[in-house]
Amino acid sequence: MPTTTTERAHLAPQTSEAHAYYARPGAMTTASKYAAALQTLPDDLGGLVRVIQGVVLHEYAAEDLYGFRVPEERKSESHIRPAEQLLDRILALDPRPFPVTRPVDRRLIGVCRHFAVLLAAVLRAKKIPARVRCGFGTYFNPGFFEDHVVCEVWDATEQRWRLVDPQFDQIWRKALHIDHDILDVLRDRFLIAAHAWVLCREGNADPDTFGIFKGNLRGLWFIARNLVHDVASLNKMELLRWDDWGAMPNPVQTPTNDQLAFFDRLAALTEMPDVTFEELRTLYDSDERVHVPNVVFNAVLQHPEPLWAT
Repeated sequence: MPTTTTERAHLAPQTSEAHAYYARPGAMTTASKYAAALQTLPDDLGGLVRVIQGVVLHEYAAEDLYGFRVPEERKSESHIRPAEQLLDRILALDPRPFPVTRPVDRRLIGVCRHFAVLLAAVLRAKKIPARVRCGFGTYFNPGFFEDHVVCEVWDATEQRWRLVDPQFDQIWRKALHIDHDILDVLRDRFLIAAHAWVLCREGNADPDTFGIFKGNLRGLWFIARNLVHDVASLNKMELLRWDDWGAMPNPVQTPTNDQLAFFDRLAALTEMPDVTFEELRTLYDSDERVHVPNVVFNAVLQHPEPLWAT
């Protein structure tokens, strides 16, 4: 039986240049003053994931799954971008060492992106190649593909990338009846944005089943938006899920043929990023349609925000 695109994606040959690149922190995963502390955290993936689950709480599951109603004044925590500032806030809420599991009311408020970025920050501090991938999970809402991000981690023993979903502790897994290995998520359970795009462009999936439950935002435009986010993440700019910039279309926009061709190209480049590594880096550096500017539009707060304090 021929190898499918989905199967090839994580078995693609790892180049030494890409390997070294993803083993180094980026702008969003640098944790300079905490680097030594992160290096002392467990080396096994399971142990690292449990540490992160013990310091972060998902904003949209806090009350239903954990019985904690997030105060309005703490919802701003989910808008923190850099890992170092996330770690600052974690310690401000509870100054004990990172491996200590916090009570739910003293965990950082975030979403899937915060779990994945923190895992990537720890792994890169340990010089282990890791990258945040943007796409869709099939395990939230039967019949729909929900917006989600995970961490793709290089398994040196098996010489392949594995998808790791640090968000799902035992409470989540029981609530959603998740029976797959969260440390090695099957690629038909989590679809990277490129696979979602190709499925829909080839007529093998309904674009209106891809998006996010909050606001029922769904469609091919949403997948295109995730493609831009994935290009940025593969260039170590892992922004908030609601940050907008560049080529991201809006819900009422009908894409032109040129726009469709551009997103087709992004899908091809992000399908197997080890193979297309140099082209992916060049595109990001040279094309303002995907390159993250100094100011992005926060679609939740409905205003532009600078990424860096001036």
